[in-house]
Amino acid sequence: MADDDASTGAGSALIDGGSTGNSGAIAEAFADGPAYVPYLAVGDPDYESSLAYVEALDRGGADVIELGLPFSEPIAEGPTIQGAVVRALDGGMTPDRFFAFVEELDVDAPLVCMTYYNLIYQYGAREARSASDASGDAASHDGPRAFVERAAAVGIEGFVVPDLPAEEADPLREACDEFGLDLVFIVAPTTAGERLERIMAQVSGYVYVQARLGTTGAKSDVSDQTTESLERLREYDVPKAVGFGISTGEHAERIVAGGADGIIVGSALVDVVAAGHEAGRPVADVAADLEALSRELKAGAERGYAARTAGSDAAEARGNDAR
Repeated sequence: MADDDASTGAGSALIDGGSTGNSGAIAEAFADGPAYVPYLAVGDPDYESSLAYVEALDRGGADVIELGLPFSEPIAEGPTIQGAVVRALDGGMTPDRFFAFVEELDVDAPLVCMTYYNLIYQYGAREARSASDASGDAASHDGPRAFVERAAAVGIEGFVVPDLPAEEADPLREACDEFGLDLVFIVAPTTAGERLERIMAQVSGYVYVQARLGTTGAKSDVSDQTTESLERLREYDVPKAVGFGISTGEHAERIVAGGADGIIVGSALVDVVAAGHEAGRPVADVAADLEALSRELKAGAERGYAARTAGSDAAEARGNDAR
């Protein structure tokens, strides 16, 4: 899978235009309406099925696809995605298989790797040890750079690293800038003040707005915390994509109508994969369900954007009449 180009720095694009981050493809995904950003764990429940499922998301209208590289201690994940991670790891998923998977994918949407910093950092250590063994020289570890370089080579456009504090992100930020990738941070409902400033100084591509406190998981309603978080981020010139708990087109519509530039959906999609796996359903049938749910979510986001745009146009017209 080959995606796109680079600049440098931590700026981004709003739905209605603006500057880009490192990835032109991610900026474009947010440029012309609300972005639908689905997530699946790579290798769940096995390599070949996972390829079909990710490609179904693309057919269903994905603007950006988050690919989970499984890690044995996924601290930000609820039971649904933890189950996906276990299935993928049991199936033999590794960083190298992940990179091979990305190369094999046939999708148009830009790809973002969601994983944990230990995997990124240790990949460089492993590469350094291999080079040292081959040459007989002492190993020299360059932190996250080796992982980022490999990711860029196979077509990854950015990263989400839930366990990486902004205060410790400089090495990864520098590697992303070097190879033209974006670095997405998660902003929780409680993130404010100096910590928020640090995050927003490091972020590029889009900011992942956590809709509620807690771990990931599909919910039956939309949290009021979402509106408060979007309002707190309004001044920052970076797309705001809301995740955690979105499972229906109605959810997507309400969130985008409330000001989000995109929606991130994971657990609702992983639930489809898990149910299909447990029932022994054909891969093609599960893929069709994923595509259908993706179309529903994308359509809901577009309805929300249309409603928001109509409201803005009406407000502007009233203002002109008053003048």
